Amino acid sequence: MPALVAADDYRIATFAAPLSRDGPGLLLRDIHKGEDAQIAAVQQVIAHIAPDVLLLTDFDYDLDGAALAGFGAMFGDAFPYNFAAQPNTGLQTGLDMDMNGRLGEARDAQGYGRFAGDGGMAVLSRYPVLAANTDLSALLWRDVPGATLPADFYSPAVLATQRLSTTGHWVVTIGLPDGAFDLLAFSATPPVFDGPADRNGLRNRDELRLWELYLNGNYGEPPDSFVIAGNANLDPEGGDGLSDAMARFLADPQLVDPLPGQPTADWDDEGPGNLRVSYVLPSVDWQVVDAGVYWPAPDAGLLGNDGMAAGPHHLVWVDIAR
Repeated sequence: MPALVAADDYRIATFAAPLSRDGPGLLLRDIHKGEDAQIAAVQQVIAHIAPDVLLLTDFDYDLDGAALAGFGAMFGDAFPYNFAAQPNTGLQTGLDMDMNGRLGEARDAQGYGRFAGDGGMAVLSRYPVLAANTDLSALLWRDVPGATLPADFYSPAVLATQRLSTTGHWVVTIGLPDGAFDLLAFSATPPVFDGPADRNGLRNRDELRLWELYLNGNYGEPPDSFVIAGNANLDPEGGDGLSDAMARFLADPQLVDPLPGQPTADWDDEGPGNLRVSYVLPSVDWQVVDAGVYWPAPDAGLLGNDGMAAGPHHLVWVDIAR
């Protein structure tokens, strides 16, 4: 059980909760109806951990923010502030992005999505969202320094269109009582569901590398105080994907890794199994007070495989102080 957060501590969390639906507006419908067991389970998990700042990485985006406002209202006055921007997921290009000879499919969007905003990101916060002026989501993959694109796969038109970010790379400034910090939010593509060209594996690695480039000053002055949060879809030791990239990232001297070796997702043992894919990584100026991955008891009815309740991903939280 996580300890209560002290007055000068802040709990930052991320949760790849299954808050995406089969079409636009359906998440808002389900929130308003109040009868969805999955939404109720997700709410229970979040309420139990009670984060101060929460990044959700599978939340359908709508232009007016109605679904996010409605979901936030389920917690009373715990999250008076929120933020979401248009994600790349479901943003159609008009091109054959996966080079399968068909147009208009989910994989022909900038990031996999059945509709614009499908499975985006969202921030809920106890503290004011001061700014979100840095958004790296529109960067073309080919223009990222050191990018490794799949050899002889993409057409010239696709190369001139394909963004690196599957969902987004946001820098969101949160105002705390003792000073602001930047939340570096992202949700990367799974490094699977492709073919011999390994386009998703390579893209997943470069989505992680983009934060390395940002922190090294490639896109302006990097922040002094920050927390990287989100679903990297990459385990530093196992599973599919280029794990060495994750291991190298976690060893960056600018970061603190509060939860080394702790899995954050529970898939079927005949499939991926237990993997570490979601992360909350503070900068070294923070003191880590406590941290954890919330695994409810098996009889709680909140988590599990095969679409049960709150899904296979677990909420990751870190308590930090200055």
